[in-house]
Amino acid sequence: MKILLIVLILSLISAINVLAQVKIFVSEKGQSNSVGTIAKPFNSLDVALKQAQKLVDKDVIIEVREGNYYLEKTIVLNSDELKTKSLTIRAYQNEKVKIIGSKPFQVDWQPFKKNIWQAKINLRESPDRVYLNGKSLRMARYPNFDKSSKPFNGTAEDAIDPNRISFWKNYQNVFVHGLQNYRWGSLHYISKGKDEKGNLILEGGWQINRESSLHKEFRFVENVFEELDAPGEWFYDKETKTLYLIPPVGVDLKKSHITIGTIDQLLVLKGDMQKPLKNISIQKLHFTQTNWTFMKTKEPMLRSDWMLYRGGAVLLEGTENIQISDCIFDEIGGNAIFLSNYNKNDVIKDNHLYNLGASGILFVGNPKVVRSPAFQYGQIFPINEIDFQPGPKINDFPQNCVAEGNLIHHIGLIEKQTAGIDIDMSTNIKVSHNSIYHTPRAGINVGGGTWGGHIIEYNDVFDTVLETGDNGAFNSWGRDRFWQPDREKIEKVVAEKKGIELLDVIKPIIIRNNRFRCDHGWDIDLDDGSTNYEIYNNVLLNGGLKLREGYHRKVFNNILINNTLHPHVWLKNSNDSFENNIVTISYAPILNEHWGKIIDRNYFLSEDGLNYAKQKNLDAKSKTGKPEFTNPKSGNYQIKANSQVFSIGFKNFPMDFGVTSVSLKKLALEPIFPQILTEFSKAKSEVTIWQNAKVKGIETLEEQSAFGLSEAKGILFLEVPSNSLAEKNGLKKGDVLLRLGNAMTNNLFGLMEEFQKIKWQGYSEAIIYRNQKEIKISIKLSE
Repeated sequence: MKILLIVLILSLISAINVLAQVKIFVSEKGQSNSVGTIAKPFNSLDVALKQAQKLVDKDVIIEVREGNYYLEKTIVLNSDELKTKSLTIRAYQNEKVKIIGSKPFQVDWQPFKKNIWQAKINLRESPDRVYLNGKSLRMARYPNFDKSSKPFNGTAEDAIDPNRISFWKNYQNVFVHGLQNYRWGSLHYISKGKDEKGNLILEGGWQINRESSLHKEFRFVENVFEELDAPGEWFYDKETKTLYLIPPVGVDLKKSHITIGTIDQLLVLKGDMQKPLKNISIQKLHFTQTNWTFMKTKEPMLRSDWMLYRGGAVLLEGTENIQISDCIFDEIGGNAIFLSNYNKNDVIKDNHLYNLGASGILFVGNPKVVRSPAFQYGQIFPINEIDFQPGPKINDFPQNCVAEGNLIHHIGLIEKQTAGIDIDMSTNIKVSHNSIYHTPRAGINVGGGTWGGHIIEYNDVFDTVLETGDNGAFNSWGRDRFWQPDREKIEKVVAEKKGIELLDVIKPIIIRNNRFRCDHGWDIDLDDGSTNYEIYNNVLLNGGLKLREGYHRKVFNNILINNTLHPHVWLKNSNDSFENNIVTISYAPILNEHWGKIIDRNYFLSEDGLNYAKQKNLDAKSKTGKPEFTNPKSGNYQIKANSQVFSIGFKNFPMDFGVTSVSLKKLALEPIFPQILTEFSKAKSEVTIWQNAKVKGIETLEEQSAFGLSEAKGILFLEVPSNSLAEKNGLKKGDVLLRLGNAMTNNLFGLMEEFQKIKWQGYSEAIIYRNQKEIKISIKLSE
């Protein structure tokens, strides 16, 4: 009887749930005045959502049939109108559903001249983006697009030179893009004409939150008819309503379909703290083709280089229990997913984000809830004006949210101060098992300490900082209430006001079990003021770990391949510690007078590294020797059993990084696993590739004599291929590199050790020996 009663109760509950659940169907073949069943579906998501708004306290599922759903305006769901118990929007039975921010046009293509075609299209405004067969085309630009070139796939110093642009007929609405002068990000302008000297009159340049100017070399222009000269380029003449286009190679325009961008946001979910929009799930939809947003990037972040556009293809604001999963975001002109202000318990999981104009996933709170907020780098509050209450004023920020299992790559196509995942003014954000690569700047960025509690774990982040400088695969700063540019004043304030350094970062930020690689900066870069971090169980494949001034950083049980700890200007009584780590080369301090609480019980792969540390009265109990990794060529850096590495307290941890879904694992790339630097012998000569050239160490007296050297030391360039970085730096076959930066390059190990320490600088002085004469040159360290 009990079993029968339980069965009856469960059946009753199931029946009630079925009655409470409502399904609404959408199809390209439907009608706006239909009833929304599978037999008689609606024709748009907008109509289906209006129907859902009529259903109170129901579990509503909107099933979208395969098709392309073009939007001329953003779909907005808000908590005032939606009264459902829950809402799920998903593709029907895994069918392919595209939500598209562009409008299709039927056009009559006619030859214009040479390889240019033309078509009349009546548009109210000049288009932002044009798509052919679903792929974005490029505005007519100079210099032309070069897939192999960085930054911006091609730049030219003379891009806006008055002499060069004198043949243009129209000087209005030209877009000028370039890196900021310090290469911290990008600046973007639109022209309003030209002055009497022939210079463009520019509006814009507000995309970096520091005093900035356009880089003299890294710049390009687009939206110029006279520059229409390469396959895949287009130009729209607003006066004649004519679209000019050079088809991509192999494309027949007569058999192609064209769409033109209409909006930069596809879906907005909006509520507020008092009345949040709740319990919505977005599944297996493909969001694509939105407009550029670089001229809207104007909002300054707290004492940051960043400016933001608070928007995305999908924007969440004032929400709870929202899930976006198994979706695709591509051909997005700005950010993909933006969680703005109050959002709680939201999950962004197993999505594929690529070909994005700006960032991937952002968690950014309301700056109005920050105590004593400062927005400029040099803005300092007098001590008697600082609010000493810890934490935020109210909870209008992302909290307890998750970004997990997402594949994010090829981002920042136009905006370079971007990240795969960015966290600002938020708390308890979990970033786990994401694969992030091919980024112009950081893969993961934490902007400021407000308010900590984040867990960054099991991520695979590489091919980062590809187009900018002075950054890392993971990057952070902590210019919180205690911080100011003058380090002596920081130390004084912290000594007088105990605990002030923890008023904003009230919970530790944990970075654990990740794999990072940065070939143009640091693997982990904790910049100005980054405070209250625990960093452990990470594999750092190339760029090492930088800790600039800050407090309470615990770094332990990490593996630093081919690099080291970079302590920059540490503070007195910082309480920093660095223990139980595997380190390849000697520490690389800059202006470092203090060495934290403890640096000891580390394992050096270089004997010179340990000797250097002991000269600094560090690492008394540390050891040196061979690494005894299990299989470094395949990325397994676990230590073999019975290794003496375990004697310093090191513990193995899982080599489990990146996405976990079966479908995304098939798509995700992995980083290159480098040759261990200590394998380069100091005693014998061997050949390797550096600066895309073949080099070896000078070894024999015969080599010394042949090149007229005073000693058998230095790096010989055996081959310097055309267009290699070595050739671009003016190096030639037969040159001998004697010094790089501040170090003599006596052998390959010495070369690689110094290069790993200074490559983040971008450029370095060097001394070469050519034709029995020393020559001082400046070289670019990496492309």
